[in-house]
Amino acid sequence: MTLITRYVLKQLFVGMVLVTAGLTCVIWLTQSLRFVEMIVNRGLTAGTFLHLTMLLLPNFLSLILPIALFTVVLFTYNKLIADRELAVMRAAGLSQTALAMPALVLGGAVVVVSYAINLHLLPESYRMFREMQWDIRYNYSHVLLQEGTFNPVAQDITVYVRKRGHDSQLHGVLVHDTRDAAKPVTMMAERGALVEAEGKSRVVMFNGNRQEVERSANRFSILYFDRYSFDIEAARKTDIVRYREPRERTLGELFDIAQDPHTPPRDWGKYIVEGHKRLASPLASLGFALIGLACMIHGNFSRRQQTQRIVLAVVIVVVLQASTLGIENVAARNTKLAPLLYAIAVLPILAGYIAMLAPPRRPTPEADDAAATAPS
Repeated sequence: MTLITRYVLKQLFVGMVLVTAGLTCVIWLTQSLRFVEMIVNRGLTAGTFLHLTMLLLPNFLSLILPIALFTVVLFTYNKLIADRELAVMRAAGLSQTALAMPALVLGGAVVVVSYAINLHLLPESYRMFREMQWDIRYNYSHVLLQEGTFNPVAQDITVYVRKRGHDSQLHGVLVHDTRDAAKPVTMMAERGALVEAEGKSRVVMFNGNRQEVERSANRFSILYFDRYSFDIEAARKTDIVRYREPRERTLGELFDIAQDPHTPPRDWGKYIVEGHKRLASPLASLGFALIGLACMIHGNFSRRQQTQRIVLAVVIVVVLQASTLGIENVAARNTKLAPLLYAIAVLPILAGYIAMLAPPRRPTPEADDAAATAPS
């Protein structure tokens, strides 16, 4: 690797890290706001919240890396052209391939990282995220019992707490159970706690009473107790099945989705397309880099044309992204069109590389006169 290649590659790498970090922070912040409800109503700690949202980072990175690389290539090469550094490099005898080599090296590295994320980190982290999210939503031990509020911990079960103490202690507990409308039950206790034991969530109460009203016979009964355990696990919908989304499946599971009895046939296309997407999407990083290179170093270096070239590159990338989304939706309904995902990933690489290798045109005398008289 030559000194010039290392010089440009260093600028690209530093810019890549900064842009990726900035975009990741912005997307992470906007997406993490969706989980504020879990902090307020489920009593999540800050550590649990950070762990939950950090599990989404591989999913963010798979989308951010191609855009970040494209942005850095445009910015860095535009700066080199504006400072006349690329013109000096070309005058020193560097070919188009030599000028593009730093971006190609970084693009190849990003492709490798993207494959590592798509094939391993993404399904593993997203599976952990979904399991953790499911546990928080359907595990009653995470429910935050607010003081002075009637908390609906489950359907037809309400818990009231006068005061919360240390170590999850509850003072002044009232539990109202109306699952059997003909025999509503009310339990009151001096203190208690919401705990999880033997895989079941329950309210343990001390020094209280249990009141039951049998409406059909107009009968009221009361039972005093020193310790009473009320199991609220029975109120949970035990027939709920958590279907694993395409993003949390491994590549083998996606292409063998027909063997999963829990996935309806109408959704098989989504899983198969997700598998092809994981194999094809990392190539977009190299394709976007070559599009930026082709627009920036193709032809002669002119600062007056740089804005047009940048706009052209952005338009091409936007069209490619929109086309990719459209093909994914169509291929999910007709999996025979899945090879188009590979075509739209490889086409920018081939077209960008061919356009980048085009030698610069020799300026005409009229262009030399115009450039000499143009204000700097």
